[in-house]
Amino acid sequence: MEDHDTGAGASEVGMSGVTPGEPASPPTGRFSRHAGARARHAGHQGENQKGRTRKRRKRRRGRKVFARDENGAIPLSASPAAAAKPEPAPAAPQPRLPVSIVPRPPQQELPVFAALDLGTNNCRLLVAVPGRHGQFRVIDAFSRIVRLGEGLSASGRLGHAAMDRAVEALKICGEKLRNRKIRKARLIATEACRSAANGVEFLERVEREAGLKLEIIDRQTEARLAVSGCGSLVERDTRGVVLFDIGGGSSEIALIDLSRGQRSPRLANHIVSWTSLPVGVVSLAERFGGRTVTRDTFAAMVDDVAVRLKAFDGRDRLSHVLASPNFHLLGTSGTVTTLAGVHLDLERYDRRRVDGLWMDRTSVDRMIEKLIGWDFHQRVANPCIGADRADLVLAGCAILEAIRGAWPSERLRVADRGLREGILSELMADDGVWRHDGRARA
Repeated sequence: MEDHDTGAGASEVGMSGVTPGEPASPPTGRFSRHAGARARHAGHQGENQKGRTRKRRKRRRGRKVFARDENGAIPLSASPAAAAKPEPAPAAPQPRLPVSIVPRPPQQELPVFAALDLGTNNCRLLVAVPGRHGQFRVIDAFSRIVRLGEGLSASGRLGHAAMDRAVEALKICGEKLRNRKIRKARLIATEACRSAANGVEFLERVEREAGLKLEIIDRQTEARLAVSGCGSLVERDTRGVVLFDIGGGSSEIALIDLSRGQRSPRLANHIVSWTSLPVGVVSLAERFGGRTVTRDTFAAMVDDVAVRLKAFDGRDRLSHVLASPNFHLLGTSGTVTTLAGVHLDLERYDRRRVDGLWMDRTSVDRMIEKLIGWDFHQRVANPCIGADRADLVLAGCAILEAIRGAWPSERLRVADRGLREGILSELMADDGVWRHDGRARA
């Protein structure tokens, strides 16, 4: 099962440290055919046109064979008649040399960083090199829906089939990482491994079989990394943002206040409150049903999440900017990227068109209403949903509706990025790759 959400990955994969299309250095040991022709032409500059024509005719009759070296054409063999009357040596040619025959030194290799996120639903990897200040370029990516948290809400444990799927995906990630010289990497596991009774045991298996050592991060770290990954999507005049990441087993929400003081380069420094709801698309769909979702079922899911949000003590920390036109929601999850793809009526999911897209309140209302009206098979048939998301997308929409009810906003910005991008940004900043004049440091 492949996930269409490859983050900043698939569409941006490239080569590091190489300038595409750079011409090869000119030959230094000998001239090319054109360079030899120019040398012969330069050696006969003093002769008149008639003399040149006669000499060429004699050479054709004598069937002389020529070879080229640095000085032009030199006879290797000739007929006896021609050998008896040797021709005077031509004047030393002055060949036109190339502008530069010194090969360009290879560019210094850029450091490579990696981020892996094993969630309740997805396994995702990004490998990148630093670019301009605060930016990076993805050189490899991997994303697969593994449903590690399948059945977790009922049993409290990770299932054998789910663990097998995740291990197979992680083996691919391990090979990708071992094939590169990685300066720094961070490999994380989130809610499924956090809450499962056998989560630690599973990660020990991952280390044995895939050769990867993953760390289970807490919910606060998860919220901070999601914010760090979306910093470039928050514009300079923004006063407040509610950023949310609807996951498979949990949903992280961060309230970001930009109305006071000078803005920090790290958006996470402006978090004034955060929460992590122990509910995501997988756990909610398993409790309420995901294949057949009536309007009553959908309303019950929204109410369930809304009750959890009311218990969030810091939910009012942005009350002073909610009415501002410079306040908005920012969603980073498969739910909002799917909604955006349906909204754009894409024949195939396209991250370049989805990431950073603005949707107004009416557009979001219309898309959710459309999805509620579709049956399971219609959802499967949509290219931006497919079979892997068809039973989860309405649970995600229910969580989104509860968030919109708690923090009403006229605008929602869609982010096809999140934890991995946040990890990469923090790794590179901590390593100091952007300290010198805003350019990446090798």
